[in-house]
Amino acid sequence: MPRGIVIIPTYNEAENLARIVPEVLAQDPGLEVLVVDDNSPDHTGKIADDLVEQTGRVHVLHRPEKRGLGAAYRAGLTRALELNPELIFQMDCDFSHPPAELQTMLREIENHDVVLGSRYLKGITVVNWPIERILISYFGNWYARKITGLPITDTTGGFRCIRRELAERVGFEHITSDGYAFQIELNYRFVKQGARIKEIPFFFVDRTRGTSKMNLRIGVEALWVVWWLRIADALGRL
Repeated sequence: MPRGIVIIPTYNEAENLARIVPEVLAQDPGLEVLVVDDNSPDHTGKIADDLVEQTGRVHVLHRPEKRGLGAAYRAGLTRALELNPELIFQMDCDFSHPPAELQTMLREIENHDVVLGSRYLKGITVVNWPIERILISYFGNWYARKITGLPITDTTGGFRCIRRELAERVGFEHITSDGYAFQIELNYRFVKQGARIKEIPFFFVDRTRGTSKMNLRIGVEALWVVWWLRIADALGRL
């Protein structure tokens, strides 16, 4: 069984973390979890520390303050590589990314460099979002594909499995954007590396516990980052 590290960034996820970690670990004996907590006021970090003792398959990276999803993933990817796994996963803590799909990713990664969970590969597989949010997300992805030329249906998704070798050479440490923009740029770098990419459909179910971290700044950032990627790539500055 390949050893895999599942990065789960958290901020005020006390209601979800203790529920999702056992489900993740149950998918395969080779999986471990890396919780990247941004000093959550609701003591999510303490729950993560307790899971270290209880499971023996959980690692925790405590960060001093909330600095955005992109910063959390950069720190998490750096720490995950230090743990020397064969595979690195990214997923959310709120069950919008189903733990059972990790098994599908494990099968597909055998013949690919990165496996991406997609909400738009087989129509729109999003549950419990208001129609206006679905439309913003769907057409935002269409916009990102048109500007960047990415051959990926869900450019802003954060559910993925990456081979260690690809993670080492993709240059994630140079990504300064956060939120959806971080996901778009990481996917852009995968394509530029010539990665063998596989998308798999999954049902994205909106969180039922805790609160969303989405805000207007994150959405606006994604709008201009796609143009920056095109320009930076043309100038050889990625």
